[in-house]
Parts: sequence; structure tokens; C-alpha cells
Amino acid sequence: MTSSEECANFLEQIVYLLDNELDEASCTEVRIHLDSCHPCLEKYDLQRTVKAIVARSCAESAPDELRERVRLRIREVQIRISE
Repeated sequence: MTSSEECANFLEQIVYLLDNELDEASCTEVRIHLDSCHPCLEKYDLQRTVKAIVARSCAESAPDELRERVRLRIREVQIRISE
């Protein structure tokens, strides 16, 4: 495998690593690669940051006014679909 092919393989696995979906051997392999490959480590850090921001944003509740407008819009669409 060339270096770029190897990195592409590890970059695919980063998502699984972040989601705790890799077995222990694969986690170790990915971490060893990240320790020796600065570009992949930067991409890992970026993915981890984005995942944390999305998780934090999803924990916030929408204002009641917005929630009601969304409910009304959904009802309008449902009525159109059923007609």
C-alpha cells in the first residue's frame, strides 16, 4: 500500500474510532498511525471537534415559538400529502 492509500484507510476508521465501534486491536492500530502521521492526526482532531460541537448543539432545546411553527408547518405538509 502507498502512504496515501494507507492514510485513506485510516481516515475511514477514524469515524469508527470516535464512535467506539472498533475492536481493541483496530483501535491500537489506528492510534499508532495517528501518533506517526500528523495530517491524519489533524483530521482526527477536526472530526472529534465537529462531533463534540454537534453533540452539544443537539442537546439544546428549540424555543417554544420555533417548535410551534415547525409543528404547524409539518401539519400543513401532512394535509397536502393526504389530499
